[in-house]
Amino acid sequence: MTSASGLPTVSCVVITKNEAANIQDCLKSAEWANEMIVVDAESCDKTVELALACGAKVSVRPWPGFGLQKNFGMTQSSSDWILILDADERVTKELRGEVRTCLEGWRPGAPVAYRIPRRNFFYGAWVRGAGVYPDYQVRLFRRGIAQYNDVAVHENLIVDGEIGTLVAHLDHYTERRIQDHFKKFGLYTTLAAQEKAKRVQTVRWIDLIVRPLVVWGKTYVLKKGFGDGVNGLIVCVFASMYTFVKYAKLWDATRQAASHPDAK
Repeated sequence: MTSASGLPTVSCVVITKNEAANIQDCLKSAEWANEMIVVDAESCDKTVELALACGAKVSVRPWPGFGLQKNFGMTQSSSDWILILDADERVTKELRGEVRTCLEGWRPGAPVAYRIPRRNFFYGAWVRGAGVYPDYQVRLFRRGIAQYNDVAVHENLIVDGEIGTLVAHLDHYTERRIQDHFKKFGLYTTLAAQEKAKRVQTVRWIDLIVRPLVVWGKTYVLKKGFGDGVNGLIVCVFASMYTFVKYAKLWDATRQAASHPDAK
């Protein structure tokens, strides 16, 4: 795709699953893009209808995994550049301006992808400590030079070329209420345990006791989660719980495998 002005074009790609509460605000923050692409994993709410109403090109397909779903969305793009967003993220005005300035001045030899600092908002407040800021995310890249790997959770973008760094923020309205943590907690810890099981076959008591405590100490003390008050405290506790539950599920899986070695 080439814009009428001859300037570089941008496609915004978002993957969704029951994101009716988020998708409109997400797409409105990216309506400056030349193309908005939504890949929906068979939502049961009005995500698809709302995305279409915002002018997005929508594909509905079964869920193959985070990385593979994003890769499919990237294949639907016809622009020079791709910006990946999650439904609970928003492009700030400052970031929009920096992206446009960066791409309009882009020349061969410049970075082919850019990491963006992300502000994570927990329970209505931007948490600056606990290791969750600046939370750089590689989200902007030239079409055809990057692919996500296929891991169960926390997929990574593999870029063929130099990566630059932007200054303006991407805003992430993650857990707005405590119950939002638990909506993701079960699935994400299970996926993380399954991914860890590819490399680890034995879980010791030290994994269940010491690792969560190390995470707590690192996030709350070393990375100054205490500076964010109660919001920071809760974020650090959940980070520690996440580590404990992940290893507990891995322990249970290894125990089951040992008891039933022929099970598939």
